[in-house]
Amino acid sequence: MADLHLVDIRKKLEMAPTRAGFGKGLVKAGELDENVVAACADLTASVKMDGFAAAFPDRFIEIGVGEQNLVTVGAGLALVGKIPFVSSYAAFSPGRNWEQIKTTICLNDVPVKIVGAHAGLYTGADGATHQMLEDIALMRVMPGMVVMAPCDSVEAEKMTLAMAKDKRPNYMRVAREATPVITTPETPFKIGKAYVFSEGRDVTIIATGTMTFPALEAAESLYKDGIDAEVIHVPTIKPLDEVTILKSVRKTGCVVTVEEAQVNGGLGGAIAELLGENHPVPMKRIGMQDHYGESGTPEELLEHFGLDAKHIRMAAHHVHELKQ
Repeated sequence: MADLHLVDIRKKLEMAPTRAGFGKGLVKAGELDENVVAACADLTASVKMDGFAAAFPDRFIEIGVGEQNLVTVGAGLALVGKIPFVSSYAAFSPGRNWEQIKTTICLNDVPVKIVGAHAGLYTGADGATHQMLEDIALMRVMPGMVVMAPCDSVEAEKMTLAMAKDKRPNYMRVAREATPVITTPETPFKIGKAYVFSEGRDVTIIATGTMTFPALEAAESLYKDGIDAEVIHVPTIKPLDEVTILKSVRKTGCVVTVEEAQVNGGLGGAIAELLGENHPVPMKRIGMQDHYGESGTPEELLEHFGLDAKHIRMAAHHVHELKQ
């Protein structure tokens, strides 16, 4: 396996929110291309657009509380040659403005970069109204939309820079609370590519976003149980790296998917569609099982909804037994 320059997860890890990586990447993208502009819906510091606003005040627009207007302005900027990044909480964008994203961005096929902050259970105590868990499904069904979820702040920075160069509409979800940093500046990232973070032969664990770390933790435990798990990190949910995924599943014969979102229509749905048409195997989808979120710490919520390493390990044992 090629050296992906990952951090040893058995050691104490640096913690940082993926939204912070987005903020750093946005400033760098602005430095590299004067056509990069940004707009926010009254949450500039919270979504980490404040650095860009300070560095490039003439290229930043504060829209106010108007998410439909936010993406419509972004579409207009893209139509005149700008590279607009538009951000709000994912509960509001794409949660509130999906129709405007469709009609002004996607139907015109313009490269607006939509960043949904405070996505998933890492929104914690804000509770169900602000824990956006349906965004992957909402955006994955949109024709022409690229859908991404970084595993840590370092990858979020790289992802932002790649988005600035991509000619398609993009959506990236980022989390509020700090999560472990498991990649390095040398770890590769390319839109549309999945990466084998840990090789194995007995079961494939496919994870995206913040769930890649607990998937790696589960793989460590499974190895002690005598099960050799292969962990694939999928930063780009659409377009899906079908070649890498099918190669792994054909080798292992069973699969567990892991996401901090609704499994219906999310990563689990995407993998089920791929395998159903090409290579059906025993499968278990870890994620939100048709439930809304609740208020609590991220750790409490991940355990409560069965998204932590312990539950991933149990699911891997289950599908491994089914293939016998």
